[in-house]
Amino acid sequence: MSDGGGAGGGSKRGNGSEGTGEAENRPHRFDRLPATASERTVPNRPTRAAVLEWFEERFGIPPGTFEGYSFWERGAGKIWCLAEVDTPEPDAVDVEALGMTLLRTRQEHWKPTMAGVQKFGGHATRNVLELDDERARRFLAGEEQEVEWEGDWGYLIIAHEIAGGVEPLGVGLYTYGTLRSQVPKGRRRELEK
Repeated sequence: MSDGGGAGGGSKRGNGSEGTGEAENRPHRFDRLPATASERTVPNRPTRAAVLEWFEERFGIPPGTFEGYSFWERGAGKIWCLAEVDTPEPDAVDVEALGMTLLRTRQEHWKPTMAGVQKFGGHATRNVLELDDERARRFLAGEEQEVEWEGDWGYLIIAHEIAGGVEPLGVGLYTYGTLRSQVPKGRRRELEK
């Protein structure tokens, strides 16, 4: 990522400023992502520029898609997005939830959330795997399945034709010819044929 704003390993995470003079991530507080690496005060915190670049590189989602949304981190590498309002937003907020989860950046490979993909995945132009009826049912049930795919491995946007249009269903992890559903257990559904 060109601005060096990615979430790499070795992040120094803490629960307060214990006099080190260096800002730290507070796991129970939402902090707005810095626009670029030059504005970052918490080491290894992802930047807005890095998040936009990642969505564009991985899925072809134009950065303008996220115009009108601010990005926040709560916990280590859990990125949330919030629709902006006309009134100025603070730079940090102590609340339980804020907008919706968008992305997880703690691990080596960033992972979009199901909610984020359902909201913004319709703008994707690559790494979108469209499933037929039977495979879409199995995906939503949380099943692992063998699928032919000639695109990139890793996290994909899984889509299905619904009412004449292709809609994103969620996130799948594709490796070695196998698609692993990433639908959270509480959101899995057994749909009738």
